[in-house]
Amino acid sequence: MTYQQITYKNTSINFSDEGKGTAIVLLHGFLENSNMWQYLQPELVKNYRVICIDLLGHGKTECLGYVHTMEEMADAVHEVVKHLHLKRIVLAGHSMGGYVSLAFAELYPEMIKGLILLNSTSKEDSPERKANRNRAIRAVKKNYQAAISMSIANLFSEANRDTLITEIEWAKNEALNTPLQGIVAAQEGMKVRKDREVLLHTTDYPKLLILGKKDPVLNFEESVLQIEGTNVQLETLEDGHMSHLENKKEVEKIFKKFL
Repeated sequence: MTYQQITYKNTSINFSDEGKGTAIVLLHGFLENSNMWQYLQPELVKNYRVICIDLLGHGKTECLGYVHTMEEMADAVHEVVKHLHLKRIVLAGHSMGGYVSLAFAELYPEMIKGLILLNSTSKEDSPERKANRNRAIRAVKKNYQAAISMSIANLFSEANRDTLITEIEWAKNEALNTPLQGIVAAQEGMKVRKDREVLLHTTDYPKLLILGKKDPVLNFEESVLQIEGTNVQLETLEDGHMSHLENKKEVEKIFKKFL
């Protein structure tokens, strides 16, 4: 991927823009960057215009402050979309990227052509999840490398932790490029994000939710409940939270079918 930068609020935002056709914007998750799409992007770019963006404090995009709210991240994404003169986009987000996608869909509804949530949820953090984030912030401040290594491995399904060693190492190395400020600011932003389940019920553009049955982060049964009585399509995979690495081929097929 060839990257370019724009400046938003004195902050450098890093992104790639390749291909022609319907524009699809891919947003990575927490402790990731646009490299996470390295298997999917080359396939999609054959038929679509694919934009991959590094979110605030991740990849080569700088930090904007000490709390990166999902709305602030969505505004940074909007700045890129505006810069590229895109009127309507299909937005796809993995985990935190899904939270940002939902914030974008709420802020700029007229720009959404379709929405894909990959291992993500429209629900706000539970009190338990908020407490976990506070613990994670303390841990990463205390021992940056150990905290990141452990949190990445824990995103894969248990069975894959022994078999996908190369993928886990790669994800850890990518995560270690995330600055401490970016990690803390994202955790603080996810902690205060609002519940956006209403968007799944009230919007009429095509929506897709992709879930891993053994996701250690998102409870599968609870995640399915949020789309009851909606027009959201559901695709389920057999593994954990890192579907783009645990179920590469299936994710590619699902994306293409939806698009």
